[in-house]
Parts: sequence; structure tokens; C-alpha cells
Amino acid sequence: MAIPDFQSFFLPMLRLANDNKVHTLREACSSLAEHFRLSENELKEILPSGTQAIYKNRIAWARTYLAKALLLESPKRGAFCITERGRDLLAGNPVELRVKQLKAYPEFVAFHSQGKEASEDTGDCQNETTNDKSQTPDELFEMAYQELRSGLSVELLSLVSNNSPEFFEQLVIKLLVRLGYGGSIKDAGQAIGRSGDEGIDGIIKEDKLGLDVIYIQAKRWQGSVGRPEIQKFVGALQGQRAKKGVFITTGSFTKDAHQYIATIDPKVVLIDGKRLVELMIDYGLGVSVADIYEIKRIDSDFFIED
Repeated sequence: MAIPDFQSFFLPMLRLANDNKVHTLREACSSLAEHFRLSENELKEILPSGTQAIYKNRIAWARTYLAKALLLESPKRGAFCITERGRDLLAGNPVELRVKQLKAYPEFVAFHSQGKEASEDTGDCQNETTNDKSQTPDELFEMAYQELRSGLSVELLSLVSNNSPEFFEQLVIKLLVRLGYGGSIKDAGQAIGRSGDEGIDGIIKEDKLGLDVIYIQAKRWQGSVGRPEIQKFVGALQGQRAKKGVFITTGSFTKDAHQYIATIDPKVVLIDGKRLVELMIDYGLGVSVADIYEIKRIDSDFFIED
């Protein structure tokens, strides 16, 4: 038999996790390969890029999709366990579980629609986009890229959120250096830490000469940061006679928080979790290049005869 499409792994993976234990992707790959009785040749089939076995890639995507529907959660890197929502779904004894069923959950719909229009449920991870004949090849490629980036963003934000506050503060300093502030990580800035910071977690030079300093608040936050927290940060800035500050969180900011910073002096920039991981990806912090694809176009000048 052929390797099942990635949606075929949804239900067996959820059932695997229904023992309420924490499982690793390695365990899932072994168990699901046995479940589907994959042959030695099928286990050796790799993606065109040559970077990963096809069945492992599909299992990994199945885990991502189930997690975005909040049927699974990741307590630590590379691991997953079932959620209450997942147990409730299995209690209904479903005979199949595919993307069209996951679209019943708003959290999944929000994830699945990022970077592309919602597509029909056609079976395979690749087929979901490539079978949409209303899109040009360029658009299809971009949609696939955006979906890969979206999955990377989810995993990256989870890793950032699960590390220590000290790690997060250092990460913020490193990111700002990548953005061009301060010149080098050695003397560009520093994380102040929790002792007597009065709402300031770090400082960084605005330029290589240090003609001005930017003050930083780095807060790991699961929900939305509201106006009161921003007001505390602004008060700390005023205590330092600071003109500029950056408030970075793994969560989000309320509308009131955005409205407040638009009317105050000093200047404060808000960076939420989504923007944080976008910057990390764009500037290569905490990520590495897996593959590079070159899109070739006709060189019209080449075909002009003198």
C-alpha cells in the first residue's frame, strides 16, 4: 500500500495520545508506521528535497494540525499529549477525522486560513493547495511557503514561551542587535534582570556610538497585555528620563494599550508574540535554513538578436 496522506494520520495519532501520557514524535512515527503496516521501502521514501522521510513529514504535519485545533498540546519540545477537547471528540467514536472536521474549531480555521484562502478538503497536504486550479503556480508556491512559515511560527512561539524569563530577556537583546541596534551583542546592551528593575528588563544602544539608549520590557504572557501594564512601563521610563522604549511579549496587546501609546511621550513600540516570531524568522534568530528554492524566469534580453 502507498503511504497514507497526512490527514489519515489524524485519528490514529489522537487515539495514540488517548492514554493521557506524553508522547514524542519519534514514538508516534514508530507506532503509526506499525499501525499502517508501512513497508521497508515506504519507510525509506524521502521528500524531493531529500531532507526527511515522507511518512515522518506527514506525521509531523498531522501533529501540527491537531494541535492547532486544540485536540493535542505540546508540554515540551518534540512531545505531545491529548487535551480535554481531544478526549471529547474521541468519546463520540468518530469513524474519520480530516481537515473538514477540524474546521469546526475556530482556532484551527484561523490557523488554516493564514497566508491563503480557505481551500477545499482534497486529501493530501500538498494536494490541498496544488489542486486549487483558481490559483497561479506563483500563488500556489507562496501559499505553501506561508503555511510552512505559519507552522514554524507556532512551534517557535511555543519554545520561546516555555523557556525561562532570563532566557527571554536575553533573546530580546539578541533580536534587537539583529535588527541593527547597538552594533554587536558584546556591548550593544544588557538584560538587567529581576532585581530592582522597576519595570525595565533591559537596555540597548540605539546606535553603535550609544548616542541614545532604548529601554526594554520583556514579558512572557499568555493572554493580552492591557493598558495598566503599559502605563507601569511608561512610568519606569519616565523615572529614567528615557525617551524611547520597547515592550515585547509572547502574548498580545489590547486595543486600549495600542491607543494609549499613540498619545504619549516617550515613544513606546509594542511587539506581540506573532510579530516577535516573524522578526526572529526574518532575521534568522533561533532558526536555520532547511532548503532554498530558486524561481527561474525567462531572461528576455538573452533572446534579442543584435
